[in-house]
Amino acid sequence: MSRYFSDEHEWIEVEGDTATVGITDYAQEQLGDIVFVETPDVGATLDQGDDAAVVESVKAASDVYAAVSGEVIEVNEALEDEPALVNSSAEEDGWFFRVTLSDKSELDDLMDAKAYKAFVDNL
Repeated sequence: MSRYFSDEHEWIEVEGDTATVGITDYAQEQLGDIVFVETPDVGATLDQGDDAAVVESVKAASDVYAAVSGEVIEVNEALEDEPALVNSSAEEDGWFFRVTLSDKSELDDLMDAKAYKAFVDNL
């Protein structure tokens, strides 16, 4: 598995042709206590950069963008009842959705963990 990061603070973990997407620990810290998550519909087709999901916290509502293009094949239904999973496990159990990648070359536009850390350190 390979993990990538976007400059919009999404993480993407790729295994074969499937990518799992969520927001980074940095993003959830900036948002504060997460109270609601809206995931895309299974079967939806997303293009890179599209609004894919919404996360609401006590501070603000934020869009989660599609860092890669593909068809949504699964959503994290646990977030419906327990949106705070994003706070407690942003980069593991708090994932948002999975897509079948339609263009693996889009991964070249993303950062690896070291580059993302440097990006965040400069914010």
